[in-house]
Amino acid sequence: MTQTLPRIFPLWRRAALAALFGVALAGPALAQNLTIGVRAGPESIDPHFTATGTHAEALKHVFDTLTWSGDKLQIEPRLATSWKAIEPSVWEFKLRPGVKFHDGSDFTAEDVKFSIERIPVVAGPNPTTIYVRRVKEVKIVDPLTVHIVTDGPAPNLPNDFIRLFIVSHKAAAGLTKDNANDAFNSGKAAIGTGPYKFVSWTPKDQLVLDRFDGYWGEKEPWARVLRKELPNDAARVAQLKAGQVDIIVRAPASDVPTLKRDAKLSVATIDTVYVFNMELDMRDKSPQVSAKDGSPLPKNPLQDAKVREAIDLAIDRPALAEIAMEGLGAPVNQLVTPDIAGYNKSLPPLKPDLAKAKKLMEEAGYPNGFKVGFSFTSDRLPGDRQVGTSIAQMLARIGIDVNANAQPGAVFFPARLRGEFSLSMSGWGTLTGEANYTLSSVVHSNDPAKKLGAFNVLGYKNAELDKLIEDAAVEMDEAKRNDLLAQANAIVAKDRPRLPIVAVGSAWAMQKAKVTIRPRVDEDTLAMDIKPAK
Repeated sequence: MTQTLPRIFPLWRRAALAALFGVALAGPALAQNLTIGVRAGPESIDPHFTATGTHAEALKHVFDTLTWSGDKLQIEPRLATSWKAIEPSVWEFKLRPGVKFHDGSDFTAEDVKFSIERIPVVAGPNPTTIYVRRVKEVKIVDPLTVHIVTDGPAPNLPNDFIRLFIVSHKAAAGLTKDNANDAFNSGKAAIGTGPYKFVSWTPKDQLVLDRFDGYWGEKEPWARVLRKELPNDAARVAQLKAGQVDIIVRAPASDVPTLKRDAKLSVATIDTVYVFNMELDMRDKSPQVSAKDGSPLPKNPLQDAKVREAIDLAIDRPALAEIAMEGLGAPVNQLVTPDIAGYNKSLPPLKPDLAKAKKLMEEAGYPNGFKVGFSFTSDRLPGDRQVGTSIAQMLARIGIDVNANAQPGAVFFPARLRGEFSLSMSGWGTLTGEANYTLSSVVHSNDPAKKLGAFNVLGYKNAELDKLIEDAAVEMDEAKRNDLLAQANAIVAKDRPRLPIVAVGSAWAMQKAKVTIRPRVDEDTLAMDIKPAK
């Protein structure tokens, strides 16, 4: 009878018991699972595809970098344990021994060389080539030593390598720009050395990761991490309150006071290195500028320094920080924040002056203004839609009719690089901690031969600025380098090819009884910085 009972036991009751025991057994396992509600996720699983911040943030879990950016952007060892310039144009990197890829293979210098050399081949929109642009050649000295030959002295190379993701030269061998994304997205090539292994990815939905128990570093407390894309702010907050996620990123400023009063929740905030900035088209023919009646203008008004200054003076930055960003922001007067090397301390705060702005518009020949399209991101950083919409209203006060167009980052950034905008706004973070990263990318003239100005696609050129940026890039003396960068920031402030608006603050809200977080100034939300609550 005992032997036959399992066969005659009703199926529904067996299923019920299985479910009961399953729940009982799953309790501790579920406690090791972490669900993060993010605003946006990766655009591929290939870490070299794009430099977009949310893309890199997600893939830091799977792929390690040579150097690591700490929570305050301090440079720390990662897959490289040490580095030094052994000649003016040669850096030596010593690699960490005993590191395993997720497939069990050894990490060696061959993977470093392969990863650097594949980036120019597979990079897509927002190209990751900015992180290896100084590299001329990679020489393997031995399995755990590489020499990086640069195109001249490169004092900031270790800073650039915080985004140099290392992939397996075996798993990604032979992939091209046409098939690399498919190979990584399927998991076939998604073999890294990071603390978490790739499990699955559903675009615009969720990324599933499992802990890699063979990781060289500290063991992570989370057996499984689910990064759930919830671009709608209200939806993220609702799922947090319902207990469907453990922590949410970029908690809306308007909800922060309420979330703080909820006994089940806690909130962490930080000032980040991201700056909203407006880009003004300097080309002779601009695609989205016209007279107010829609007829073409004889020239692009944004080329006029007086018009650019008028736009600058029409913007009330304190109001944007306090009202549009609801206190989670700070006015800025340059493209980098005060804690970034190369910040110019002598530049004055930017204050609105409508009377002067209107006078400048009249002097420039546009007393009644003109019409312009204004595109900005809607899901990239906290407050981007609100800030963009408010700026459009501010420009109307000096006669500029603005067609405001908020767009998802996945749409905005490729269109921006194609040069489709006349006036745009997005966030840029100086992730390496020094201003050359930003200046060389967004305001140096676009020069593919020098691998500079990759994100400057709207025709701005200033020979004096270019020289300062180039000189800073090879200056090994830190004080002299910072002075050159400060001078460069002063020129940008005078020319106004881009207008710094506000620095972005950020907030995380979480289940108080389950998790705590160590916030980062680059706003990355990493499972490695999230720990179980005590």
